[in-house]
Amino acid sequence: MYTSSFKSFITQQEWSDILLLARSEYSGYKSTRFNRFYVYTTLLFSIFITIFLPGIVFAESAEITKPVTRSYHIPAGSLEKALSQFSSQSGVKIFFDDAVIQGKTTQGLAGNYEISAALDQLLKGTDLQPISHPEGFTIIKLSTESALSPVVTTLPSIKITAGRETSRYMATSSTTATKTNTLLRDVPQSISVVTESAIKDQSIRSIADAVRYVPGVGVSQGEGNRDAVIFRGNRSTGDFFVDGIRDDVQYLRDLYNIERIEVLKGPNGMIFGRGGSGGVINRVTKQAGWEPIREFFFQGGSYGLKRMTADINQPIHDQIALRVNGLFEDAGSFRDGVDSTRLGISPTVTFKPTDRTKVVVNMERYYDDRTADRGIPSFQGRPFDVKSSQFFGDPRRSDSRVDVLSFNSLIEHKFDFGVTLRNRTNYAQFDKFYQNIFPAGQVFNGLVSIDAYSDATDRKNVFNQTDFLYSLETGPVAHTLLAGIEVGQQITDNLRKEAFFNNNPRQTILRIPVSNPITNDPITFVNRDVDANNHSKVNITSFYFQDQIEFIPQLQAIVGVRYDLFETDFRDRNGNQDHLETKDGLLSPRFGLIYKPIEPFSIYASFSRAYVPRAGEQLTSLTVTTEVLKPEKFTNYEVGIKWDIRPDLSLTGAAYRIDRTNVITIDPNDSSRSFLTKGQRTEGVEVGVNGQLTPNWSVMGGYAYQDGEITSEQAGAPKGNTVAELPHNTFSIWSRYDFIPRLGAAVGVIYRSNMFASTDNTVVIPDFTRVDAALFARLSKQVRAQLNIENVFDVNYFASVQNNNNIMPGSPIAVRAALIANF
Repeated sequence: MYTSSFKSFITQQEWSDILLLARSEYSGYKSTRFNRFYVYTTLLFSIFITIFLPGIVFAESAEITKPVTRSYHIPAGSLEKALSQFSSQSGVKIFFDDAVIQGKTTQGLAGNYEISAALDQLLKGTDLQPISHPEGFTIIKLSTESALSPVVTTLPSIKITAGRETSRYMATSSTTATKTNTLLRDVPQSISVVTESAIKDQSIRSIADAVRYVPGVGVSQGEGNRDAVIFRGNRSTGDFFVDGIRDDVQYLRDLYNIERIEVLKGPNGMIFGRGGSGGVINRVTKQAGWEPIREFFFQGGSYGLKRMTADINQPIHDQIALRVNGLFEDAGSFRDGVDSTRLGISPTVTFKPTDRTKVVVNMERYYDDRTADRGIPSFQGRPFDVKSSQFFGDPRRSDSRVDVLSFNSLIEHKFDFGVTLRNRTNYAQFDKFYQNIFPAGQVFNGLVSIDAYSDATDRKNVFNQTDFLYSLETGPVAHTLLAGIEVGQQITDNLRKEAFFNNNPRQTILRIPVSNPITNDPITFVNRDVDANNHSKVNITSFYFQDQIEFIPQLQAIVGVRYDLFETDFRDRNGNQDHLETKDGLLSPRFGLIYKPIEPFSIYASFSRAYVPRAGEQLTSLTVTTEVLKPEKFTNYEVGIKWDIRPDLSLTGAAYRIDRTNVITIDPNDSSRSFLTKGQRTEGVEVGVNGQLTPNWSVMGGYAYQDGEITSEQAGAPKGNTVAELPHNTFSIWSRYDFIPRLGAAVGVIYRSNMFASTDNTVVIPDFTRVDAALFARLSKQVRAQLNIENVFDVNYFASVQNNNNIMPGSPIAVRAALIANF
């Protein structure tokens, strides 16, 4: 104990006086640790270290003599989820075997209880009992023998933690893929979860960073102003969701308020409606809870990076908790003249008026201002050989800004008769502007073509989802039923202006020498008749139904269907097409079969179909006609396996085929323009691993083989050509090893084979292998240090592309150091 060393600095009477003062001054707060922290922040850092930390231990030792009573707020529902919340709220480790608690429910827990009494109440009505031991509690099945005689219990290796994670890099369940809390191995679909631990360990700041170790998913350049992801050969800038609600505008997202990232591969129309084509990315936000959190993150590194985040969670009283996440980032780049600034704040309130009702209200204000960087051009079928730092165009006049304001709510209530009602609402405003001066043609005779334009988008979204969930049994067959309705409206105003160089209306392209590819020529931006000046309103009404069927414990099925009524009202203010209206009734079915020869191993097969009606930014790069407004269709076939080798280690594998028709294809040499191709097909296999190889050794990553071709003849995309941005082979693995509890290290390896930059297959992007590394050190109970090194061996490579002449070099070696303080 630290008691003796503590008394050498301060007497117990003085300590008691300090506590009395703190409690009287801050009686509105229940956490004595918070009171002490608040008082001592006015003292010098040295006094804080030598007095405050031992004082915590002294206070804790004084409380040992009396029973520990805590306040609990655990709603009725899944027992697995309830035990996770119990572990989080009590600070006690809970061990169990998945097979023991699978499918069991609890009536929940609310109020003040001693730990053992609380656990008994949580397990009431089940055939389970807790066994106490020095590590915590183990949940076992109550049997006749155990009631009559003592039982020697071997502890399973699983430990329950918040967020349904059983290890640093493995999650066991999700509500995103089925809208019900389902074990990942019982979902007939490839799902990769980037856990909160992985986000922290890899120092992930963006969507592009997050998918580096997800098999079957790549990154597109996004013209330097938006997230763009390649799902199994299908580029998407719109399939992004927050807590299951569409986050539909094109910008670069930050992850400062995100708990974990779920990547669902294959068409997902039944769950998500429009979009969900080759896959979706769902960000799960941090919610307010009853466990105090005060985490401050400070990071600095190469190219002028300065980043700070804060995560503060505070219970207000037994029914209300508040959480606030904040962000500030200012960063340069290895690219000449490129920088960025990010600001964000996201407060969340959780309200639990009863043990059956939960209300969560969230707001986010986010601002991103950066240089729109379109990369380098090509030369003779390869990226032009130039320094990775060289900018083409003019960074000073290439700016991208987005201002996001969103409000979100969740209402969840469990009725006495077994029905659960869940309602989510999202309202968001997006104000985005970008202007870019960029390379628009390959290098020829020592010259490069430069183009420029500006684009402004103002958008308002409102979406509301209402789900009803009910479980029942029809004879020996168990059903988990889901029925829901979604309504939404999206209103978009878009204005695009083409650039004239040197005040000459006929000079829209400027050719300059590659020896000095920065232009200072005067530029005028004008909205021409052929440029977008659009107003569109999209109304969505959707109905969906799903049945998760358990015929026997070894055989399950998921059957679902969704109907989307998608109405588009499109107006071109420049008069090219005065007024177009479309109404699409789209039916998206889903069927999956899961067979489990043994409990931790599942074999599945699935079929699904999804549609992507035209809307938003897709209409800015096309000449809008009735034909153009017809939706894209995606049909997916997938078979796979999921094996929880241990409760903390999983292996997954999948083979798939996706057929896509009425495809929007980017012009190979002008990314501001698109055209339609009749179809393409992608096929592939992928393998993933997540979890603990040993208690000290964590891994995540996978391998994917992919092949895709254009299946119809089209200018710019001949039949038989390979799908753009689709490498045949990708491999990635991130491995962390903790030598001792206070010291760990990690190594990451990423390999991508060569690929074509565009569908004309004239420019090849070379393969590369990149190695990353990290060091982790716990300096004290409250402070951790972390060092991340990107591209350890400083290899030259190309990270992403948009077309043949917008190719983004990868970063040279970059170092980022961070301090994380928890109080």
